Amino acid sequence: MEGPHGVVFPRTGEGRSTSALGRQVVADALRAVDPVGARAAEHETDWRHGYLGHFRRLVEAGLLSREAALTIARDGLASLHTRMTVVDDGGREGPLADVFAAPARHEPLATATVEGDGTVEREFSLPYRGERLRGDALRRRLDTWVTDGVVEPSCAEAVATVVANPDWLDLRDQRIVVLGAGAEMGPLPSVLRWGGDVVAVDLPRPEIWRRLLQTTRPHGGRLHLPVPAGTGTDDPTLISRAGADLLHRLPQVAEWLRGTEGRLVLGNYVYADGATNVRVATAVDALTDHLSRERDDVALAFLATPTDVYAVPGDAVRHAERGYARRGAARRALRVVSGGRLLHRNYPPGADPGVNDSLVPQQGPNYALAKRLQRWRATVAREQGTVVSFTVAPPTRTRSVLRNRALAAAYAGAHRFGIEVFEPSTSNTLMAALLVHDLRTGGGPAHDQPWQDEAYAAAHGGLWRVPYAPRSALGLAVLLGLGGARA
Repeated sequence: MEGPHGVVFPRTGEGRSTSALGRQVVADALRAVDPVGARAAEHETDWRHGYLGHFRRLVEAGLLSREAALTIARDGLASLHTRMTVVDDGGREGPLADVFAAPARHEPLATATVEGDGTVEREFSLPYRGERLRGDALRRRLDTWVTDGVVEPSCAEAVATVVANPDWLDLRDQRIVVLGAGAEMGPLPSVLRWGGDVVAVDLPRPEIWRRLLQTTRPHGGRLHLPVPAGTGTDDPTLISRAGADLLHRLPQVAEWLRGTEGRLVLGNYVYADGATNVRVATAVDALTDHLSRERDDVALAFLATPTDVYAVPGDAVRHAERGYARRGAARRALRVVSGGRLLHRNYPPGADPGVNDSLVPQQGPNYALAKRLQRWRATVAREQGTVVSFTVAPPTRTRSVLRNRALAAAYAGAHRFGIEVFEPSTSNTLMAALLVHDLRTGGGPAHDQPWQDEAYAAAHGGLWRVPYAPRSALGLAVLLGLGGARA
């Protein structure tokens, strides 16, 4: 068939416009709490470049009260689910809400299980700059990160608790569903290393499944793959037949996961380029909502991007202020040369909470909406009593980041401003430890406000605690990093 199918953007007077949807969803999310902000979003004429302020406003409006934050999350989710549609293989378009009620048009998925040949590890260790840190060496690294402002103190405390409870790494009582199993930031390698069960969902592309099987073999865990009925583990065509497309086969995936035995931990690690990212994120959110209604044992896991807007604790603001005071002469010189455009202070003095705005224009409004959708779902699910693991992950040199020349250069120059950019193996192992912590503690400590839940155990790489507002240093970081990025 011609044109998009599966989960799609709605038709408007502008066609299937991503900008029109973004404006509408943000306006709907704000309307009950901040009607002025809602009108401003609706009338934004340059969404591609003007979205930054509206996404910041979503966070600021949510600081009014707990109910305000919950209302924004609920209304944002409702708007997206009401507006997005589904086009079936025959070209018929209908509401997203009907996707799981439609008659089955495809054969159900079966499961192939691949067991690793390696030994199970029961001691947490972290790969870092060519070493594997354990015990005291790991604790020293955590302390250094806290001192340098690279992670929040609660992050170091959570990881230290996992280190002190090695039996927590035995995840055989869980089924860790990794949506986007091939993602570099996912917990799949760590869960397999610890002998756990990974239920993997990713596109039916042989190169993905070849890599996942190669990851599984040396470890002690088990990988469960979606395959057509009749495909066995020893089937020579396993790699070419494995996979499930969330965008186009959502009911199939839902039915397969609904029948999975054991406590389900639904981990959202999906990513796609451009507008497809919003479509896939919406499909995953519809799946999350559906499975949470169908089963009473579903926990949720999310990795949040550090390049977003967050409310941050007063301690982070004070850390940034101390750094700002120390860099007076150099800062003033650069600000004069740049006509005041560079090196703005990160926060107003004494802000508590502060608002950290690390949105990166190059990532665009579709990326921002896809990631904000996950935050809204985490907020709503936690309020409903679901166990939620939500962690801000550090800036990381993933393939998707390095494909963007400006971002690659910014990451190469970021250390000049006190920001640490992580390698994927360090990031995904650190995030896996925080997932274990949250599963074993029921989602971590309870907080009064949703922004405090988001700030807990954040590993932001320093973006929250550097002296300068990240975007005001971005251009300099790009210039300083161009040589390193090319290398």
